[in-house]
Amino acid sequence: MTDRDTDTEKATRCLYLARHGEASADETTLTASGRRQAVLLGERLRSAPLSAIHHGPLPRARQTAQLIGAQLDGVPLHQSEPAGDYIPYLPTKDELPPDSADALLGFLAQFSDEERNGGPALARRAVAEFTGPADGDGPRHELVVTHNFLIGWLIRAALDAPQWRWLGINHSNAALTVLRYTPGKPSAVLFYNDMRHLPEELRWTGFPPELHL
Repeated sequence: MTDRDTDTEKATRCLYLARHGEASADETTLTASGRRQAVLLGERLRSAPLSAIHHGPLPRARQTAQLIGAQLDGVPLHQSEPAGDYIPYLPTKDELPPDSADALLGFLAQFSDEERNGGPALARRAVAEFTGPADGDGPRHELVVTHNFLIGWLIRAALDAPQWRWLGINHSNAALTVLRYTPGKPSAVLFYNDMRHLPEELRWTGFPPELHL
């Protein structure tokens, strides 16, 4: 028995998710640390049979993807709007835990109307384009270089958690998460926020300081 579903011509997809490297204060470029993070992640991924690297349109994601791609052998890069930075889902107050609803809604209120209102449609496109078993008769391995919110959204979806639960899932710069979608089986989180390829001084950037371990 293989991972392929011969009746529907679907195969296992392994989706690698990486947040961009550490960015400058104005987010227009990567810092020296961010560039080093991206190179080290690329070196780690040399053993992965990646067929494509998708990245969001913002400079910090594009630059990270380019640096990762430079460490690999001929893996094509594709810019993707659904891999961008946006609010994937806006919960209502009655969906949220009573003890944290006001704080979560206050956090979301700081974003622009464009980020708040345009995001859900992009999030649906991201799920359609990047998740689920792949078409074809062999496994597919793809990397998406993106942002914290989309990674949280895709992890939430893989676990069939409530839609609001993308909130509170944090991801470090240039850390790695891998999701697996196998025909006929539940989707799985193989590992999350893995930083083993980064030296100690490059870990935990982009993560709330109070959550560092």
